[in-house]
Amino acid sequence: MRALSKLLVAAFFVTMTLSAVNSSFAAEQKLGHMDFAKVFDEYNKTKDFDKQLEAKGNAKQGDRDKLVAEIKKLKDELDVASDKEKAKKQAAVEEKLKKLQEFDRDSREALRKERDDMARGIFKEIKDVVDEIGKKENYKYIIDSRMVLFGNESDDMTARVLKILNDKYQVKGKK
Repeated sequence: MRALSKLLVAAFFVTMTLSAVNSSFAAEQKLGHMDFAKVFDEYNKTKDFDKQLEAKGNAKQGDRDKLVAEIKKLKDELDVASDKEKAKKQAAVEEKLKKLQEFDRDSREALRKERDDMARGIFKEIKDVVDEIGKKENYKYIIDSRMVLFGNESDDMTARVLKILNDKYQVKGKK
């Protein structure tokens, strides 16, 4: 019985010692979080790229509208064409419809690719800023706020990272 008491006391002291070591270790760990999506969306470079893509999309829509108008004109001509001309006009309409489908597919693909390339570049810029802060200030982890169930506002780095990015972008834009 006495041996069991000594064993329990020893186990208690080991547990307390490990808890103290673990607590002091955890206290030394620096953790931060940021809302990655918010930084991406509110970064001025993202906003500028979105405007550029919208302008390109509008230009492509103008080109598409011209193709649609041509198809409509051909269909109108088809309705009043003689039997001899109907086959030719129908072939022309089908050819223009194929062209329209290809145009739509190619336009969507080009805009999607450009958006993806732009996003990859911006993701890298954001990560580089976060890495720089993490290394300079000895953070153990900086995680996305979407993964945090609870976090102190003082550990939220969203506004800080966004300011650094926008300041760098503004300086680059003036050059």
